[in-house]
Amino acid sequence: MNMKTVLILLVLALATIFALVCVLLTRGRAPSTCQHQPREQEDTDDGQSLVFADLTPEEMVQVVRYLQGNLGVQLVDASRAKPSDNCIASVDVQVPAKAEVLRFLDGGGARPPREALAVLYFGNQPDPNVTEYVVGPLPTPAYHRDVTVQKYGGKVPYHRRPVTGKEYVDINTLIQQELRKAPRFLDACCESNGTDLAILTTAPRGFKSGDRTTWFVLFHGVAGTGYYLSPVGLEVLVEHGDLHVSCWRLHQVFYNGQYFASMGDLEDAFVANLLEVIRIKKPQAKAVLGSMRPRHPPGSPGPLQYEPQGPRYSIRDNRITFQGWSITFGMNPNSGPRLFDIRYHGERIVYELSLQEALALYSSNCPGGMSTRYLDGSFGIGRFAYELVRGLDCPYTATYVDRHYLAESETPKTNQNSLCIFEHDAALPLRRHFSDSQSLYYGGLRKKTLVIRAISTLINYDYIWDFMFHSSGAVEVQVHATGYISSSFLHGQGTDYGNRVGPHTLGTMHLHHIHYKVDLDVDGQLNSLETQDMEYKLVKDPWSMQNTIERPYLRRERLEREDEAAFLLNAPMPRYVSFASPKPNKWGHPRSYRIQITSFAGEHLPTSSPMERSISWGRYQLAVTRRKEEEPTSTSIYNQNDPWTPTIVFADFINNETITNEDLVAWISVGFLHVPHAEDVPNTVTVGNGIGFFLRPYNYFDEDPSVDSPDSVYFSSEQDTGACGANPLACLPPAVACAPHLPPFHYGGFLNLSLAPLPGGL
Repeated sequence: MNMKTVLILLVLALATIFALVCVLLTRGRAPSTCQHQPREQEDTDDGQSLVFADLTPEEMVQVVRYLQGNLGVQLVDASRAKPSDNCIASVDVQVPAKAEVLRFLDGGGARPPREALAVLYFGNQPDPNVTEYVVGPLPTPAYHRDVTVQKYGGKVPYHRRPVTGKEYVDINTLIQQELRKAPRFLDACCESNGTDLAILTTAPRGFKSGDRTTWFVLFHGVAGTGYYLSPVGLEVLVEHGDLHVSCWRLHQVFYNGQYFASMGDLEDAFVANLLEVIRIKKPQAKAVLGSMRPRHPPGSPGPLQYEPQGPRYSIRDNRITFQGWSITFGMNPNSGPRLFDIRYHGERIVYELSLQEALALYSSNCPGGMSTRYLDGSFGIGRFAYELVRGLDCPYTATYVDRHYLAESETPKTNQNSLCIFEHDAALPLRRHFSDSQSLYYGGLRKKTLVIRAISTLINYDYIWDFMFHSSGAVEVQVHATGYISSSFLHGQGTDYGNRVGPHTLGTMHLHHIHYKVDLDVDGQLNSLETQDMEYKLVKDPWSMQNTIERPYLRRERLEREDEAAFLLNAPMPRYVSFASPKPNKWGHPRSYRIQITSFAGEHLPTSSPMERSISWGRYQLAVTRRKEEEPTSTSIYNQNDPWTPTIVFADFINNETITNEDLVAWISVGFLHVPHAEDVPNTVTVGNGIGFFLRPYNYFDEDPSVDSPDSVYFSSEQDTGACGANPLACLPPAVACAPHLPPFHYGGFLNLSLAPLPGGL
């Protein structure tokens, strides 16, 4: 063996020893923590987005102080105000008029004055009413003006005001007093003295304008689980319209298919053995229907989405930027999430995208269920968007943002971490192609979206509100329904109105209808509405005249007036409906954005119903109207308690005005029918219960804008696909060989609940 061979063997031996030492030293060592890289600053907003910003707690306090000192009337804190008192019901931002905002954003004009909208209940005066004031300028108010008549054409009658938490507390006290009049019945039917029963409101409240008479449904209440699946068969009708609580009374009682004038009459019927009583044992926490407690110990963790070099989006104040997108976000305490000034690569596409209303309309053979038509905006879609659970409601590493509101109190409240922002990898190609002919190559782009999410808990239901922004220039809006179903006591022909889901529980059939406002500005404010669809025409074959062929052709139409652009719910609608600019793209087509709706909505309510006009937005899957400053919303919080004389009637917006080259708004309804079934216990699942719509570029660009994405992948058969320089996917192993930094889990979502009354669960 020569010296050269010996040296080679020695070097190999030393290398082997070194490798073994490295393995032994690093065995069991955790991977390094991912290092966040500073993002390139996309945002050149310079605080302009604050023109849309929700009020800060400090601004809310200043508005309250101003009103207390300048209205000349005594104001009682709404958290303890009686109907006969004056109080501040809510304070929210007053978004400036669009023309003022655009002069500021686009024309170099002055920043509009910052103002608030205050809603006050005046019960302590000869003509009780609801009054709305604009208060400004903030942060130091110096003026207020009454805008009630300007907005609604007159004063808002007092009976239309939403029910406050204090009113619910007083109703609960009355019901408890009445329940004590039937002790033997309650013990026999429910193993209860009444104090442990949960009480759920219904709405609306009566049959005609001026009524304030509400059915309340009673359930077994068990700590740690939803009571909504445990009705005891007892429902009570309470009249609570008088200004004086002492004049309220229990008007009627329902039990197991029978009606009684009072709890005393029900007790008498029971004692006289004239009542069929269904004896329901008090449920135990470990065996109660609908318990969400885990039945098995935790398994190994599932997949985790994280950003190895930190978020690729940035947030400044109320504005998000992400790969060409910029979005201004906020939360209306009543109607929920609202977005403004949505731009892609600097061009405004949407001026306003906001949730308007959520309707849940029920059926049953019990009075509470059959009369329920919840308009959730009156309860507070935004107000009851609570803290999100990190790692379940949103990805663990998402960015969480606090939201503030002032409602039914003189003190602002904070729902911390109640809105989340994250980039989502859908594990699906946005686009791809594998070429197996002429030349061999692969090209594609993963579908990654920016998501803005909030979740509202409205009594039993939880609505997940998603706004998604794609690298193709598309905006996607989705809502998923989950939470507990509402139920009735199963009796008689109950299954005509739903399915049996428990020993005495009827899962009641209901509709979900959701309404959105979309103020599109496609390449400018002036747009027209164009439709396209495919039709067949029988023609002779040009190459064989004795034969015919059914040739599809594209039927294009420009709609001229609002009546043409109001598409009724179950009527045919062209499959392509677009907001079109008068300016063409490179290929000569109008730059457009298409509205594509995913919905399974049925009839919201017969138009013959006396309360249908209050939800007349539900007539239309899509309605396009000229934008008007005096038509900012499709509904009102006052419509819930007086649907017979609604404060705002959306159908009146549609009056056949021209919609050619005008500033237009799309009003979009989505919904589905839900017939509860066994698998809705304990909770309705999100699978199959999602609806929404897309705003998709349609000849807006000259090509798919995602070709500019830095995430694009392309390689050919002639390249080394394992080389990082040729294929970005090959760069992943070294780039993500790190562990995400996960902040400690913390949840404070229960903190405000001792202060904030729930929306109707007493």
